[in-house]
Amino acid sequence: MKKILLAVLATLGASAAFASPSASASTSTSASGSANPARAANAGAPRYPTTYHTVKVDGLDIFYREAGPSNAPTILLLHGFPSSSRMFEPLFARLADRYHLIAPDYPGFGHSDAPAPQDFAYTFDHLAAVTNDFLDTLGVRRYAMYVQDYGGPVGFRLALAHPERLTALIVQNAVAHEDGLGPLWEKRRAFWADRAANEAALQNTFFSFETTKQRHVGTSPHPERYDPDLWTDEYAFLTRPGQKAIQTDLFYDYRTNVASYPAWQAWLRKTQPPTLVVWGRYDPSFQAAEAEAYRRDLPHADIHVIDAGHFALDERADEVAALIGRFMQRLPKS
Repeated sequence: MKKILLAVLATLGASAAFASPSASASTSTSASGSANPARAANAGAPRYPTTYHTVKVDGLDIFYREAGPSNAPTILLLHGFPSSSRMFEPLFARLADRYHLIAPDYPGFGHSDAPAPQDFAYTFDHLAAVTNDFLDTLGVRRYAMYVQDYGGPVGFRLALAHPERLTALIVQNAVAHEDGLGPLWEKRRAFWADRAANEAALQNTFFSFETTKQRHVGTSPHPERYDPDLWTDEYAFLTRPGQKAIQTDLFYDYRTNVASYPAWQAWLRKTQPPTLVVWGRYDPSFQAAEAEAYRRDLPHADIHVIDAGHFALDERADEVAALIGRFMQRLPKS
């Protein structure tokens, strides 16, 4: 029996000795980091994560997102209706390794303050003035500008006020010509002509859940590719107390943008800023003909009509990010 026990112990010892190098290698690998779960998780984290801030501007709390190296070329991202800086999250994930990205929420949108209309004039002139003061507060003096929908009217006002600050223009479904305003705009023009007679009808459609969804999906042949959270979250925003009055005032002021188109076009023709136009062809509000309308003023513009909707980042974030990357690389160093 003693001999048998000694034989078993010897076998176990040999097995442990055989297993030891493997165990030692495992420990060594973990120490080096390649098999350490915490380090493996960190290895996939972005080098320049998005950060979220609020800054006081003209007595208002203005929320903004920021990412990327501070010494890299800055891209100012100006959102549309009824979205917020959140719409640019796909670009933050794809471009923050090369560019300094800043995306504010306008007053009345997203996480920024939304004072009542009797306390704050909701006009595009006013939104542009607050955005200008926001940039001054942050000390941002040079930037390329990505404009989408309402970002166009805000951005063109900034560009005309401070053309020396603009390094390039990226237009994504933002209109500066009558070419872009399709049949849907007839009822909207009627609202501008007679607000009292048409306000109720405008509000019933413009702020409805179905219209909010339609802004995203448009005429896309692939509605299954769109995340319902996009319009569900925006509809929740539109139904917050006071929002209907705020957004109705602002949309009534949209008529001033149309009146400003000739001035914006003249500025484009005179200054010829480096321009990338990316247009989602499935946009239900803004016609794809607008993309080519920019070429009349900017014959050297880089223009792409892509298989996307009003919010092109919903479905084509990789494509848009790649177009922006190539465009930015061609810009002269400043």
